[in-house]
Amino acid sequence: MSRIPHTAGRVAMVSEHASPLAALGGPDAGGQNVYVAQVARQLARKGYRVTVYTRRDAAGLPDRVTLIDGVQVVHVPAGPPAPVPKDELLPHMTEFGTFLARQWAQSPPDVVHAHFWMSGLAALAGARELGIPVVQTYHALGTVKKRYQGDADTSPPQRLAVEEAVGHECARIIATCSDEVAELKAMGLPEDRISVVPCGVDPDQFTPGARTRPPGARRRR
Repeated sequence: MSRIPHTAGRVAMVSEHASPLAALGGPDAGGQNVYVAQVARQLARKGYRVTVYTRRDAAGLPDRVTLIDGVQVVHVPAGPPAPVPKDELLPHMTEFGTFLARQWAQSPPDVVHAHFWMSGLAALAGARELGIPVVQTYHALGTVKKRYQGDADTSPPQRLAVEEAVGHECARIIATCSDEVAELKAMGLPEDRISVVPCGVDPDQFTPGARTRPPGARRRR
């Protein structure tokens, strides 16, 4: 298992279906897109050089786009250059990982941060032979989805096994809350390699406001 360096000037982020450039509101465009974009922005503002790798989902997309100074988004050719539901992307992760391995052999990052279970699979494939440490954030777990959706769960049948394998191989797991830690431990993943980092809040968009009472509400004395 690779060790995470204490100082990492170059960070690769892998987000196979959730591009930080995507318009929000689609079936597979929401919280993870915002999370990836904001983490990349904040790392860049602290002086890191960040490259986000996401799948090319349209033929006309450029190979590389600048999000802000210090953050580049690379569109990875993996599968058709067209929208594909995320639950159908698993067969294209080998191609995604092969692309990463070629890129990183030429210019290796100091650390890789993978987002979602399939991104972890591709990231480890790209980093394994190069000894680059991979940090994993799941964003959602197959065990939880299966528990609450049952037969309505459209995840690939390999999801649970892949999530567990990724968790055992990666250098660190970032959980977003203590409940997720409990789920990860139940999967047999080592607690000493799990860190809780809660999702942040953008204070420029979400700030406490003056308390207001609903119309007709009586003041308490």
